[in-house]
Amino acid sequence: MANAAAPDAAVPTLTVPLEQLRQLAGELRLLLPGVRVGEARETTKEFNRETFWRRFHEAAVTVSTEATTLTVVFSRLPLPSPQETQRFCEQVHAAIKAIIAAYYSLPKDQGITLRKLVRSATLDIVDGMAQLMEMLYVTPTQSPENLISYNSVWDACQKVPQIPRDNKAAALSVLTKSVNLVKDAYEEMEQAVEECDPYCGLLNDIEEDNSDNRGDEEGILGCPNNQDSYWSEEDQELIIPCLALVRASKACLKKIRLSVAENGKKDQVAQLDDIVDISDEISPSVDDLALSIYPPVCHLTVRLNAAKLVSVLKKALEITKASHVTPQPEDSWIPLLINAVDLCMNRIKELTHEVEL
Repeated sequence: MANAAAPDAAVPTLTVPLEQLRQLAGELRLLLPGVRVGEARETTKEFNRETFWRRFHEAAVTVSTEATTLTVVFSRLPLPSPQETQRFCEQVHAAIKAIIAAYYSLPKDQGITLRKLVRSATLDIVDGMAQLMEMLYVTPTQSPENLISYNSVWDACQKVPQIPRDNKAAALSVLTKSVNLVKDAYEEMEQAVEECDPYCGLLNDIEEDNSDNRGDEEGILGCPNNQDSYWSEEDQELIIPCLALVRASKACLKKIRLSVAENGKKDQVAQLDDIVDISDEISPSVDDLALSIYPPVCHLTVRLNAAKLVSVLKKALEITKASHVTPQPEDSWIPLLINAVDLCMNRIKELTHEVEL
């Protein structure tokens, strides 16, 4: 009887440490909403950039160390005792709280763009640690899932030294990302056009009784009714100014980024934030336009998405023109780009003039 009871006695010993990990994961998850919306802590102390970054980096190193320790001790049997696990959990919790507190110590007057990057890094670390706790709870001892989760935490901590150190550098980082996203979208659109078979539609049009049941569908929201897999001649003609508009979008972002790099001042954080905020809307607007040109093409949707993109581009250019990064707005490149954008939009309107708005 004594031997039969031994395995049962071991169950609580194994269960309690794992339950402690599950509870810690839940506690870490509860911290995430506060980080997403939390404001900087008010303080009368003068902000010291070097002190902040040293504190934030040291906190990330501590989190990485605790993640390593916990992964190692839970990768083999026997698992730590409940008392040992409690100590490990307290250390992890303290390390996470420390990096959150470090993030909160970054004042808003250092720049919203910079704070967003630091916040994103903090969220990645906290979320990664919570996921690691969950994986260790579900699959204690060595497993590929545990290693993946550990690597996620380690990678997030390793990226901390790569975060831009001031708002101008942060702005340039975000603008560079936007340029690359728009560049990728343009290349995908261009490749799709190059790979298009202009005669594919002729083959698809030879269908049985293709007019009886489709007449009523014609013109609904300006959408085609029998072109689910190819571009009509009208579609292909419309794509040309759309491509030109995306190319102009890329040029706008590149010129804005160049102006920030050459003329941006670190102390003009509000203007840099305004430029980044509106420029950040360009890539999603480009994506909407790009998606709308794939078959079946709805000309009304294309026109609306193009108009939305033009509105964002003009606003971005006007904000840039009014800022310190454009010292001589009257002699700048901005009017040329606005003109180019207008030409693209006017052509799109001409090709979709029959669409009812």
